[in-house]
Amino acid sequence: MNTKILVTGATGNFGKTTIDFLLKKGIAASNISALVRDEAKAADLNAKGITLKIGDYDNYESLLAAFQGIDKLLLVSGTDLANRSKQQLAAVKAAKEAGVKHILYTSFERKNESDSSPIAFLAKSHIDTDTAIKASGMKYTIFRNNLYLDVLPMFLGEKVLVTGIYFPAGETAAAYVSRNDLAEAVATVLITEGHENKEYGMNNVENYSMQEIADTLSKITNTSVHYLSPDPKDYEAVLTQAGVPGEYIGMFVGFAEAIKQGEFQAESSDLEKLLGRKPITLEVFLKQVYSK
Repeated sequence: MNTKILVTGATGNFGKTTIDFLLKKGIAASNISALVRDEAKAADLNAKGITLKIGDYDNYESLLAAFQGIDKLLLVSGTDLANRSKQQLAAVKAAKEAGVKHILYTSFERKNESDSSPIAFLAKSHIDTDTAIKASGMKYTIFRNNLYLDVLPMFLGEKVLVTGIYFPAGETAAAYVSRNDLAEAVATVLITEGHENKEYGMNNVENYSMQEIADTLSKITNTSVHYLSPDPKDYEAVLTQAGVPGEYIGMFVGFAEAIKQGEFQAESSDLEKLLGRKPITLEVFLKQVYSK
């Protein structure tokens, strides 16, 4: 396979893991490029023989130069929430202008696309990017990634085994997935055919409620982990008192409410089909993190 692949956000967890899976699946390092802002942060990629392309989302010409000669571009969603829409729309435009044949994007699973969504502040940039990609005329694949299992420790707090779970998500379940599984599936799509102009629901095959998470944690750590779903206002007050920064509180409250409203509950999993196996379960993930 001589397809030229470029991965953006390549020094972040998702981009780096996807590149590792590409290499494991036998793709030559010479066919993989990584878009990085700071070359110094990408020494490990350089050591693996990955071609480094220096580019900045806020510098259109640098994107245009980086995307030259690329067949498949994996656009990993950025972390600059305030500027993400503008940055990613510039990346889509540059990809089109540079002649990229196929663009793949890590979007997110959702049901409510209106301003009434509790995570509208996060959702808008994804929806804008999805729309621009579909309108671009390039072949596309959009991954509607569910919530990462990997964010659970952040939702649960450092002292969860002592204090229990205090999180206003109600009793609704969500199809949390491991970032590792998502990256492996994305790598598979990058190197196989038949994924053009498709959207994939990247969900687990089971949905887990916070009560089930508490029960599973109790079982694997041999402790008693209780779950309390407080009023969001009480939750905000407790986090504020604990000195948690306001933007994090807003994000936690938004995600908890979205979980409660069933935004991340899923009945089907394209992820399982793409992996060719069942995704990692909640129990396996929690054992990796919390087993002594």
